[in-house]
Amino acid sequence: MKSICFGNFLKLLFHSPPQTQSLYYRTPLSLRLQRVKKTHFCATSSMDSLSNEVAHEFRFFRVYKDGRIEKFQSTHKIPPSDDQITGVRSKDVVISSQPAISARIFLPKIRDPTRKLPVLFYCHGGGFCFLSAFSPLLHNYVGTLAAEAEAIAVSVEYRLAPEHPIPACYEDSWAAFRWVASHANRNGPEQWLNDHADFQRVFLVGDSAGGNISHNMAARAGSTQIPNVKLVGAVLVHPYFGGTDDDKMWLYMCPENGGLDDPRLKPAAEDLARLGCERVLVFVGEKDHLREVGWRYYEELKKSGWGGSVEIVENEGEDHCFHVEDLKQEKAVALVKRIASFTMEE
Repeated sequence: MKSICFGNFLKLLFHSPPQTQSLYYRTPLSLRLQRVKKTHFCATSSMDSLSNEVAHEFRFFRVYKDGRIEKFQSTHKIPPSDDQITGVRSKDVVISSQPAISARIFLPKIRDPTRKLPVLFYCHGGGFCFLSAFSPLLHNYVGTLAAEAEAIAVSVEYRLAPEHPIPACYEDSWAAFRWVASHANRNGPEQWLNDHADFQRVFLVGDSAGGNISHNMAARAGSTQIPNVKLVGAVLVHPYFGGTDDDKMWLYMCPENGGLDDPRLKPAAEDLARLGCERVLVFVGEKDHLREVGWRYYEELKKSGWGGSVEIVENEGEDHCFHVEDLKQEKAVALVKRIASFTMEE
């Protein structure tokens, strides 16, 4: 399967200004952004000087004074497919039409029809504002996780900011998680989950912004009863939390925010103490600008009074989400195997 150049993606993500084409959204001037009305591509040079006046400039997008939002990268999507090498199958499901929430489900090769499989609920990264559960890189990555962990993986397609302001991503992910949990009685709408899922071994997995979402879901699960479902653990890979230059971007994407101490951006001690899982595994990249906030999360969780166990792994010499670039790279293979072993621990 042909994939996009992840080296350019990483440059976009952390180092370079926008290049080539940009994606524009027409939105109201208010920070309380409404749903996108029209999407189109156009060259920046074609815009007149007045409409090119910039009101806000962030890592992944800029906002013009006329209300347009320019995203620096569009998201290519591919359909589900079966992997002839690993035997992993995939399909897309609609979870909700209003709001629009969907997911891609990955089913590994079934070796024993009587054996139930752990469930990996995956939240993708992309700064809360781009990428997709259906993008080639993430399709390959989650399929690889499903194969290595011998688990059913559900990759949620949540609505993106700023056209769908935060907390849409959190609410969509939680709604999708509850939809998955609704299959615990074996009569839900998705037969793969009814037939094969072990709802006593459920894990949250997320990269970057998805790591943030996974934490917030684990905190919510700690105060919400979910019948017949056991959330065993959470895996946060290079998680996006507050304390970096990206804070202003998150605050812009979340108009109704609590400032820099908003617990969704900067996990509060009380939320850490009530995480609704038993184990947490955190990954940080040595060269990642989010390294320090990942370590801080680990340290704060250890001293929060939470009754579970937390581990941290530092990927030496690696930058943000390096593992998605080349799944065959030695350290990427090790990361995937570590996640798989975490889900297999008793």
